[in-house]
Amino acid sequence: MSPPKCSGDGVHASSSTTTAFILLICLSILPNPITSSSDIGFTSVVISEKGLDFAKDILIQLGVNSLTPLELPEITKSVNIPLIGGVKMSLKDIVITSVNVGESEIEVGESGIVVGATGGNAKLGMDWRYSYSTWLIIPIEVSDQGSATVETKGMEIELKMTMKNQDGNLKLTLLHCVCNMKELFVTLDGGTSWLYQGLIDAFEDQIRTAVEKAITQKIVEGIKSLDSMLQKIPKEVKVDDVVSLNVTFMDDPLFGNSFIEFDIDGLFVSSNFIEANRVPEKLLKDTSSSRVPCQRLEMLGISLDQAVFNTASALYFQAGLMHLTVDNVPDQPLMNTAGWRFIIPKLYKKYPNDDMALNISLTSPPEIIITSEAIATTLYSDLTVDVLDSGVLIPVACISVTISASGVMEISGNNLTGQAKLESFSLDLKWSNVGNFYMSLIEKAIWTFLNNFFIPQVNRHLEKGFPLPIISGFSLENSIISLSDSTISVCSDVNYKEVGSPSTITNFKPKRLDKN
Repeated sequence: MSPPKCSGDGVHASSSTTTAFILLICLSILPNPITSSSDIGFTSVVISEKGLDFAKDILIQLGVNSLTPLELPEITKSVNIPLIGGVKMSLKDIVITSVNVGESEIEVGESGIVVGATGGNAKLGMDWRYSYSTWLIIPIEVSDQGSATVETKGMEIELKMTMKNQDGNLKLTLLHCVCNMKELFVTLDGGTSWLYQGLIDAFEDQIRTAVEKAITQKIVEGIKSLDSMLQKIPKEVKVDDVVSLNVTFMDDPLFGNSFIEFDIDGLFVSSNFIEANRVPEKLLKDTSSSRVPCQRLEMLGISLDQAVFNTASALYFQAGLMHLTVDNVPDQPLMNTAGWRFIIPKLYKKYPNDDMALNISLTSPPEIIITSEAIATTLYSDLTVDVLDSGVLIPVACISVTISASGVMEISGNNLTGQAKLESFSLDLKWSNVGNFYMSLIEKAIWTFLNNFFIPQVNRHLEKGFPLPIISGFSLENSIISLSDSTISVCSDVNYKEVGSPSTITNFKPKRLDKN
């Protein structure tokens, strides 16, 4: 009669299975939930005043880059010049060649975001042409043409935006946008003095209006493009074949006096659409006391509730990935019955010099506990001892192993990495076909296995880390990890380098602004 088996038959783990098992035991950051009926967010992202100012500078620079070069519509007008009469004037190939922003500021209030810039200037290049008819004996058309440069000064821009939750995505709306400029200076290449004054009189207001309209229109287009991008953000991001991250926004952004906070679901769902069992409510309970994680002046704060990690373990457990078979460890005597001859004599007597394998199966999802002092978990597992006898793997004993472990998190680049530490464990014999034996006799062997092989293997995976949800082009700097009751917070400054942007613009084809 074959001996009873521990829950879960042991099998050799594939690479993905081994990784998932290790990640969850060592408190990794793979946040992975299951079906949740909760309507609260378990992850919050806070952009501080410093971060908002940084984002404002980036957006202004990107906006300036989008404005240059920009071609404006042709302007024509007929004017009356003393002693000459009616003159037809036209400006064409009008191109904004540079825009500079002076001082800028961003303000956040309950109604939204206001960005203002003052003291800016813009430079334009254009071609001019005029013609008029004069009567001597017969009518003669007189014409001339040349180029001109225009510089505007005292440019002021103000735009107000708001963001709302629209079916789990962010909806960005431009409430108003105003662009004004105080002074305009024209430099002509060629022409006469009367032409200069005539040009100013004829076109100053039209040039000013055209530039203001062009800048305003490009800002409106930019906001629409940004809104379109926000609307296209998927509500689920696939992590692997098992889990996808639920990034649904749970409510409208919170606009504080000096920050913006976004709350997202933050949990994970099954990638293969297989219906999962309901996660125990105690694992889904949002126990965080504060949704603003950073008390320092970092730009960005990301807060993860421990429910994220606990639903992860539940999902992988339900997927059947909480098994690991080990048949090769550095301390080779442990993997042969000869190494146990004085600890379990009957084992060696029955299976002399046979190779062994250890099959570990978790009996329940690990529950992660986060306090202000530490990250801890307790793993409940069954350790099946197998013997390879004549090519057949035979289970000979099953031991209940309860493992207490702790962990620390670190930031490496944009990755969240970690280290795990074995704190303690306890053993209880469930069954044996090689006779009863005292657990105290094998404690040293199990400690050696866990501390010298298992934990180092765990840490090798943790050192690789996992990418935090940072937008391409941004990198974390001077990051700090802090713990509070039930929450891990990552507070960091960020740096930005536009991906694929050229350092200079040459051989450009001006962007054209439609007349309407």
